[in-house]
Amino acid sequence: MTRTHASTDHPAAALLIGGNGKTGRRVAEKLRAQGRPVRIGSRTGAPAFDWNVPGTWGPALEGVDRVYVTYHPDLGFPGAAEQVGAFSEAAVAAGAGRLVLLSGRGEEAARRAEERLKASGAEWTVVRASWFNQNFDEDFFLEPVRAGEIALPTADAVEAFIDTDDIADVVVAALTDDRHVGRTYELSGPRLISFADVAAELSKATGREIAYVPVSDAEYRAVLRANGLPQEFADLFAQILDGRNAHLVHGVEEVLGRKPKDFADYAREAAASGVWEV
Repeated sequence: MTRTHASTDHPAAALLIGGNGKTGRRVAEKLRAQGRPVRIGSRTGAPAFDWNVPGTWGPALEGVDRVYVTYHPDLGFPGAAEQVGAFSEAAVAAGAGRLVLLSGRGEEAARRAEERLKASGAEWTVVRASWFNQNFDEDFFLEPVRAGEIALPTADAVEAFIDTDDIADVVVAALTDDRHVGRTYELSGPRLISFADVAAELSKATGREIAYVPVSDAEYRAVLRANGLPQEFADLFAQILDGRNAHLVHGVEEVLGRKPKDFADYAREAAASGVWEV
């Protein structure tokens, strides 16, 4: 028989770091639907949580027995491993013994953070995800899609985009079911598609032309500088889209017993919401 980490009669809260983000808010909704209390770990949370202010960690962890750990801006950025390691140790010391870490598929720099979390003594699960479908309607690429042009230094690289609802379902399972302790799951969508394919799917879903425009690394770095964004994003593009993720993985099926959502289905649903209307 599988047990949950806390009593179902009076379950302790789950702390969701980045609980207002693309995956975090979906995890929150799904846990609440199960009747489980959640605490949102963010600068606007009550109590507030800030990765850069360790003094906020203790109050956020009070009364918590499990944590969904996401790191902003990216787990592969300098200093992330050290902060994740220190937080993980603080969490275990505070009684939050189960940690589920969102990591990046193919991100070698993120492995240091994974190892630091594992070394904390927690019951751990690592969830390595491919690029999110929702990057196109909730984040980086929303305005480019609305403008009808996605300009990136990705050439013909392919990615198995994953839906954040699928990620959230896996995370909820890892937070609540002991069978996932000590496991690392790699998640992808059901097929490999290029950014030109993405543009074609978005064009079909929206009924207007959305073009993919390949640009050089230097051109993309100039855009990042102009918008005040970290140059490390260009480094991640170069690393992740070099072919290392050009194959499917099956973590969604392994954990949930079903296929992940296809990008075309995501695009139709997002278009129907009106998010890309101009």
